[in-house]
Parts: sequence; C-alpha cells; structure tokens
Amino acid sequence: MIFYLLYRIGSFLALRLPVTVSYRIACMIADVYQYVSEKDRDAVLNNLKTVLGNESHSDEELTQMAKEVFRNFAKYLVDFFRFSKVDHDYIRRFVKIEGLNNIDEARSRGKGAILLSAHIGNWELGGFVLAMIGYPISAVVLTHQNKKINDFFTHQRLLSNLKPIEIGIALRSCYAALKGNNLLAVLGDRDFSKNGIHVDFFGRKTLLPKGPSVFSRRIGSAIVPTFMIREKDDSFRLIMDKPIFPDASGEEDKAIETLTKKYLSVIEAYVRKYPTQWYMFREVWNNNDKKFLRPDTII
Repeated sequence: MIFYLLYRIGSFLALRLPVTVSYRIACMIADVYQYVSEKDRDAVLNNLKTVLGNESHSDEELTQMAKEVFRNFAKYLVDFFRFSKVDHDYIRRFVKIEGLNNIDEARSRGKGAILLSAHIGNWELGGFVLAMIGYPISAVVLTHQNKKINDFFTHQRLLSNLKPIEIGIALRSCYAALKGNNLLAVLGDRDFSKNGIHVDFFGRKTLLPKGPSVFSRRIGSAIVPTFMIREKDDSFRLIMDKPIFPDASGEEDKAIETLTKKYLSVIEAYVRKYPTQWYMFREVWNNNDKKFLRPDTII
C-alpha cells in the first residue's frame, strides 16, 4: 500500500508542478533513497563494475555514477506520471525520432516487428510516443502484485493507444499482435521467470529472456532494437536500430541462442554508452535472488 500512496502523491505533484521542479524534488528523494538503501546501492555499483569492465574508474567516480542512476530513474518516474501531458506538441519539442524507416522495413514483410529494448532511458515513454504517432503497438508488461498499483500503471499506459499485455497471459496475445503486423515491445535484459536462456552478458553468464527470439524465429518477425535515451537537457532521442531478421534454417534452439546473442550485443553497446541510464537495482548476475525474478516494482 505504501508504494501505491507514494505513486499517487508523486503523480499529483508531477502534474501540478513545473517539470523542472518535479525533477529537482525527485532527484532529492533519489539521493536520500540511495543513501539509506544499501542493498540497492551495492547492486547498482556491482552492475556498473561489470558493465564498465576494464575501464578505469575510481571508487568516488563509481559512487557518483550510481547516484546518477537513482536520479535518472526518479526522472523516469516523473515522466511516467506526466503521461497525460504528452501530446503531439510535446513530441515535436522534446523528442527526436531516428530510424522509423527501420520499423517500416521490418513491418513490410507483414509479420509485425519486435521492438527490443532494455531498462534504459525511458522505455515506457518510447512506446507511448510510437503509439501517439500512429503505430499499432502492444507491450509486454509486468503484473504488479498490488492490484491498485497495477491498475494505476495500466491507466497511464492506456492514455495513448498502446496495448499492455501482462506477463503470464502474454503468449497468445503476442502472437496475435505480430501476426496482425503490429509492433510488440519487449525488454530483453531481465528474466522474470526461470524459463530463460543462459547466455553471456557483458562477459558473464546470466539468465535472460528468450521470448523475443522465440517469437522472431517462429513467426518470422524482425527484431528492431529500440531505445529512448535521455539527453543532458532532459529532452529525448527515440532510436530504432537496423532490424535483425531471423534465420529460418537450422536447429531451433541454436537459432534462438544465436539471435539472442545478436540483440544482446546491441543492448550491451547502449548500456556501455549510457551506464547511468540503466536501471537495475538487483544484481543482474545473481540468478538466485528471488526478488530479481519477481519484484513488486515497476522494473
């Protein structure tokens, strides 16, 4: 219940205060939270160390980067709360869109397109914008254990024409969306079940979802890596990379593994470039953490 009340209060303030003021307040709250939440802070630090690899960063630099992760996530929430204010004028002023031709190329085969993203930047706003500009899009979303929280997030998403598909009842709806030549947005950097695939991610084995590759292989839909990146002035770039087309030949398990590795390499490149916009508050390479598999948070 406490999270629901916090979300409602945050939404109330974000819709009534100037966005710059809302960002400032959100960042202050984020600073306090990361200071008192040692477990989340340590998880972010450990994830950053793996992502940055051999890059030389002092402990002070890593600590500051971790702080920026929490701040950027707080801004992400403000943006989510303000979805009712997102219109075509907002998109024109604050969103630079790159690569729509890649979506169009993928859909030209009549099998839709899988928009593959990660918990980076503002993936929710990216899908919202595509729905606003007229693309038929569904998104696989996490079901929250608290019904009031779940209803609140569903309401926000439905403010555009985006259609949320809840994990757990997703399979048939995902197939229908793609076979209807629609877009299907999914996140590929976190597995919320134990049915994923063990692959290398930043040089270390972890369990990640294989759903995007399974859909792509079985339906023939192209995967379009898509990312909504926050700029320094708090505007956004919505980037659609070149489509990754599935190979219909060969043994399925091997083809799924190969396809997964291809799109993970794109995710890795974006996370390395924007590490302070990657919101992972559990250790990605700790597959025994039950909270990692089924949290009651928006990510």
